[in-house]
Amino acid sequence: MTSLEKPTEDAQQDSRAVTEAALFEAFGGVRGMVETVVPGLFFVTIFTINKDLHLSALAALAVSLVLVVVRLAMRDTVKHAFSGVFGVAFGVVFAMMTGNAKDFYLPGMLYTLGLALAYIITTLAGVPLIGLILGPVFKENLSWRTRNPGRKKAYAKASWAWGLILLAKCAILFPLYWWADTAQLGWVLIALKIPPFLLAVWLTWVFLAKAPAPIDVFAEMEAEEAAAKERETAREHRRES
Repeated sequence: MTSLEKPTEDAQQDSRAVTEAALFEAFGGVRGMVETVVPGLFFVTIFTINKDLHLSALAALAVSLVLVVVRLAMRDTVKHAFSGVFGVAFGVVFAMMTGNAKDFYLPGMLYTLGLALAYIITTLAGVPLIGLILGPVFKENLSWRTRNPGRKKAYAKASWAWGLILLAKCAILFPLYWWADTAQLGWVLIALKIPPFLLAVWLTWVFLAKAPAPIDVFAEMEAEEAAAKERETAREHRRES
């Protein structure tokens, strides 16, 4: 059976398991979600209590750095923790420059809006962003674009889901940036951190679990190299004989 033929029940189960593992690896799993929430939670909690922008911002930055140190100490992957540090640092710098505590959240909100547009635009262009993110994780790289149309369709559906969910999130947050106070905006943003993310990841899992299995281009290259060596060995034997 080729990778583009109808998969058996065992193959479908294997594909679901691989999909779950890939999504956890790509998006950081439970720990990655916690690391995205904790710095903002520190900021809004401290600011709600004492209205001190500097203390709130420094506390958020400090806890994000602690998360990176913990990752390093455990020799774990730090990409999610580092992305959190950069996001918090941008928010801290922006808020300090303007003197407006709400601006701590603005870089992250703009990033969310840009990411939503990236999902939608890349899907319209025929190269859905979620496929670019997950392709290397599944060891298929860009083979889904031309060799696996069912998988490309699943990536397109998933990218639409991510784009629309993030746009809906922005539609809630940006009006609050103008109308609500810092504490209100912060608590709503904390509340909207995980649920939309989980919905998007779940929909991605649903779409990919039903899609054809990924084509392992690395295994193909290894097989081609092995076959080439066998042909070379066979030619040498013929020359010797």
